[in-house]
Order: sequence, then structure tokens, then C-alpha cells
Amino acid sequence: MLLSKQKKNQNPNVRRFLISINVLGSAGPLRFVVNEEELVAAVIETALKSYAREGRLPLLGTDNAGFSLYCPHLGPDALSPWDTIGSHGARNFTLCKKAENAKETAVDNGRGPTAGLPRRGSGTLRSWLNRSLNLKIYSH
Repeated sequence: MLLSKQKKNQNPNVRRFLISINVLGSAGPLRFVVNEEELVAAVIETALKSYAREGRLPLLGTDNAGFSLYCPHLGPDALSPWDTIGSHGARNFTLCKKAENAKETAVDNGRGPTAGLPRRGSGTLRSWLNRSLNLKIYSH
């Protein structure tokens, strides 16, 4: 009876398992079942389609080449898109957008991290920080 319910094109020897993918900036993880022999690139593509189908924010797009899949248990390096997802023995992953240009993100086009703040003088940033972090404690 169990065999009659299985699809004819599925190989019964292929192991399937549930994975959880956290998307940076999203409220909760994506969960879906994958074959252990599926490539990481295909898993990223499935995750992006599922994310878009659910109408999640922020919008990510569908270009799987612009994303990397990480496994927190395996270290800080992204998984190779040509690896099989089951070869790592992990079930929890994180999906991150790739940096468009490492040099551009490091120096922010030569303007630095304070480029969006208005500048009137050399102490503008310092005075803004002092005003925003100023905590006044009054005694009774």
C-alpha cells in the first residue's frame, strides 16, 4: 500500500530531510524538504522562490547567484554552490546576500561610514553622538 502512494519517478533510495534556512532581515526561517543529493545552488533557488511565494519582506529577488548559504556549525565560509546539501550533515543554514563589490562595501565609495550624516564642521558627528547618547540622571 505504501508503494502505491509513492510517485513512480521517485527513487526510494534517495534520502530526504527537513532543512531550516534563516534569511537575514526576515522574521522567521524557511522550512522545506530536500533530497540529500541536491546541490546547494538548487537549495538557494528553492529558498528564494519559497520566500517570494510567501510574500516575505525584505524583497530579495530571484537571482540565486547573488546569495550565499552558510552553516553556522561548519565555520564562517559560505558553502560551495556545487556541493550537495547532504554532504555537510547539517540541517540549519543561513541565507545571506553576497557583497556586490568587496572594495565598495569596505570603504563605501571612498566616503566612509558617515557619508549620509550632515557635516557642518569637524565636531558635528561628535556633538550628534553626545546629544543622542546623553543620559541625564536626576537625583531626588
